[in-house]
Amino acid sequence: MSWEGERPADNLAAGSAFNEMFQRYDDDPETPATDLIAAYCEALTHRWPDDDTAPWSVTPQPSGPFLYLCVVWSMAEEVSAYTAELAASMRLVCYDPQEEMLLP
Repeated sequence: MSWEGERPADNLAAGSAFNEMFQRYDDDPETPATDLIAAYCEALTHRWPDDDTAPWSVTPQPSGPFLYLCVVWSMAEEVSAYTAELAASMRLVCYDPQEEMLLP
């Protein structure tokens, strides 16, 4: 899961920030994505188009400065590594809520 903003100081702060973003933006999918999050989502869906081989269990739906990704288990490690690298290159925060940790 990725968002725009200052990188939290630690995993605990990142978890709190993630929960706040999730509550705020997941409940309001009508909020248009920011330009940066839209570009990030576009890059991800370009890498893995939404077809039968895509890793998405749910099509990525950016909202405001936030993108929550639902990924099939069999591709989770590959997708996590790529999304973290891409997020870092775009100066986005990347957090894994299952592992409760910031990704580099």
